[in-house]
Amino acid sequence: MKVERTKNAARNIRAGFILKLYQVLVPFVMRTVLLYTLGVEYLGLGSLFASVIRVLNLAELGVGSAMVYSMYRPIAEDDTEKICALMRLYRIYYRVIGLVVLALGLVLLPFVPRLIKGSVPPGVSVYVLYLLNLGATVLSYWLFAYRNCLLDAHQRGDVGSRIRFAVSLLQTVLQIIALAAFHNYYVYLILNIAAQVVINILTAFTTTKMYPAFRPDGKLDSAETAAINRRVRDLFTSKLGGVILNSADTIVVSAFLGLAALAVYQNYYNIVTSVIGVVAIIFGACIAGIGNSLIVESAQKNFGDLKKFTLIIAWIAGFGTCGLICLFQPFMEVWTRGTKLLLGFPAVVSFAIYYFIYEINMLLNLFKDAAGIWHEDRFRPLITALTNLVLNIILVQFIGIYGVLYSTVISTLFIGMPWLLHNLFTNLFDRKYLPGFIRLLLFYAGVTAAAALITGGLASLVPGSALVKLFGRAVIVAIVPNLIFLLIYRNRPEFHEVLQLADRILNGRLGKLLKGRGGLV
Repeated sequence: MKVERTKNAARNIRAGFILKLYQVLVPFVMRTVLLYTLGVEYLGLGSLFASVIRVLNLAELGVGSAMVYSMYRPIAEDDTEKICALMRLYRIYYRVIGLVVLALGLVLLPFVPRLIKGSVPPGVSVYVLYLLNLGATVLSYWLFAYRNCLLDAHQRGDVGSRIRFAVSLLQTVLQIIALAAFHNYYVYLILNIAAQVVINILTAFTTTKMYPAFRPDGKLDSAETAAINRRVRDLFTSKLGGVILNSADTIVVSAFLGLAALAVYQNYYNIVTSVIGVVAIIFGACIAGIGNSLIVESAQKNFGDLKKFTLIIAWIAGFGTCGLICLFQPFMEVWTRGTKLLLGFPAVVSFAIYYFIYEINMLLNLFKDAAGIWHEDRFRPLITALTNLVLNIILVQFIGIYGVLYSTVISTLFIGMPWLLHNLFTNLFDRKYLPGFIRLLLFYAGVTAAAALITGGLASLVPGSALVKLFGRAVIVAIVPNLIFLLIYRNRPEFHEVLQLADRILNGRLGKLLKGRGGLV
């Protein structure tokens, strides 16, 4: 089967941006409703349980990515029999995973109160809240979750995006009504479970209709199953590191500083992850196409794609970095109605640096996952995460929440990223290109730092209230960094390739527009 990589990626990006816009705005609205109906501690509880559930989901780590990767070649070769056998194996895995998560969750139940420093909101049971979150996770594995692999492997994530958007919209309306009418956190969580059930059922129905020939049937030979199991094992350590890296901060803040401090930290962190999530749409839309390209295209072509995507992500991440530095504080002041729930400006800078590093790291991980370089990379995320955890526990006791922020930046920048670059240019690309690519990354980082200084300096001149500053600075952020990037990047070869890619995605409309205006270059 010929995979239309550019067309599918464009379709996925369009659908993904609509869903992500919703997923950015609605959780913000929900956090606002929770903040003003129930209180700041409930925000901390939600963040803590989300992190604990991510840790429990260790049983799944690697299965989804390994199965989708295993489908790339059968789909390209129209091997229906193997696809059906893979689906059957995937279903078995997920049924077992659901049982494992349930068992681990019940074992952890008696220790849940120890993860919270200080008191919890009156009238709630942390045990009941935890069990509701656990139930939602277990059901997500047992109810047709294995069918999602068909959409991912066929680059039809837009279908899943539309389903999640429709169900989540209804869920949000009902949750807001429940909070306003009953001020009941339990009802809020029960609606989460119901939404997950509906999403899984609708996804199963839709994929059955789209791909009627693909059913969980047949059996892979022992060699193929063993190869998949090896991928899962290799991915497990990799994904384990990611879970520890993303969850340790939240759990450490809750255990050492309390729910109120965690809520303030999460207010900032959720904004960063929302911006990351928007860019992740591009990653998610492109990974299957890159996986296909790595199979059918030359190494030279794929390295050119890496440089092209690096420019795209560096531009987007640079713009996001400038936005975070300039808009974080006035936005938080407007949202929380004052400065009581604000962190210091050094925390803002730390979050911005973390964001830029994370985006570049995600790009490198995109190529690693698409190429299936999991065995060689299996220890890197784990060592990075454990370093972050140790630094968290040490630094949080001396400099509080800043220690949590600094430890994440240090572990990623000095351990995770250099190691990942080494693995990529040892197993996928020619090692002779590595020094030049490192210089390219440093160049993009330097340009971003300069743009942030210039943009931040101009934004600091905006007078007035927090609301006036927010809108005034937003205008500056929209113009200044993009103008700087255009002036500096416009003569790079990758810039012309990005324009050509954008023109294909827009069906030639960009080329006509630029030609009519005499071009940008």
